[in-house]
Amino acid sequence: MPALADLHLFVQHLSQPEYVHLLLNAWPVYGMAAGAFMLLWALALGQEQTLQIALYWVVLMGLASLLAVYYGQQGYDRVLAMSNREAQQWLMVHMRRAEAWVWVFYATGAVAAGALVARRWQPRLAHFLGILTCALALWSSLLGGWISQAGGQVRHGEFREGPPAAAELPLGNEQAH
Repeated sequence: MPALADLHLFVQHLSQPEYVHLLLNAWPVYGMAAGAFMLLWALALGQEQTLQIALYWVVLMGLASLLAVYYGQQGYDRVLAMSNREAQQWLMVHMRRAEAWVWVFYATGAVAAGALVARRWQPRLAHFLGILTCALALWSSLLGGWISQAGGQVRHGEFREGPPAAAELPLGNEQAH
């Protein structure tokens, strides 16, 4: 039965961290963009229930970014080993960007959680935190696209226009993380 064989193969792939990273890496980018859109919508229309759902969504995307980085770090050496030199350089840039800026995703999730907690006791603070969450979610989306741009260069040589800028490469151009 082909469908059962496909399911078995999928479950096998889930034991490979680089595969799990591939499944999760779009969540922080597209998820934060969706969260920002929902927040904008809820804030513009004053829809409290939609705002609450959007804040929970952004908290979830903050957690998803934690998992995406974790599995990316776990699969780094394996992907590095199967890549040519130019792809290795892009992988290093991708990892450096992610590790340097993931805090924005965590902060976005934390501010969203703060807005949810503040809703009961400090509605004005909660409203401010909702606006701040929206701004951070937009920033996270942009950063996520920039981080993903380098990641896409690793396995998709057809999109490469050469190696990354030397300024983005680690000093000494080390091979392992």
